Amino acid sequence: MGRHTTIIELTDEQLKYVKKMRKAKSTCQTLRSRCQIFLDLDVNHGKQFTCEQCAHSNGVSIKTVYTAIQNYATNGLEKALTLNRGEGSNHSRRKVDGRAEANIIKLACGPAPEGHSRWTLRLLADKSRIVLDEPVSKSTIGNVLKKTNFGRTKANTGALPTKKMPNS
Repeated sequence: MGRHTTIIELTDEQLKYVKKMRKAKSTCQTLRSRCQIFLDLDVNHGKQFTCEQCAHSNGVSIKTVYTAIQNYATNGLEKALTLNRGEGSNHSRRKVDGRAEANIIKLACGPAPEGHSRWTLRLLADKSRIVLDEPVSKSTIGNVLKKTNFGRTKANTGALPTKKMPNS
């Protein structure tokens, strides 16, 4: 790969924005890496790294650095620091987030409803509609449980271990 010809010059306002975004807890690792790349390659503030040094210090490939630079040159800083999820990506197709998955698993690990020996997907769908305030299909619940390798047919679901009491 050739050397990049784009020079990254951040204004003081942009520098504050990038540093704030890098330190925010809600920022994902991908965007933190991009922020650090822009800080390392900025010619106006501090020391400037080469692309190879930047890639090595941030633990990313050289292609990632070149892609971030190209994105900055064509779209600007704000667009370069956003995730562009395509329609076909797994994150855009997800029906439930991590919080909802945790609640579904918590429900499935709990005791079965009155009159039932175990949870069924239909029962979990009905109960999760109440808990999550949004309808979740049986197939989505099945995928969540399959992903976590949760067996609904096991006698002990792991909610509360059963103790065998000795006959005395």
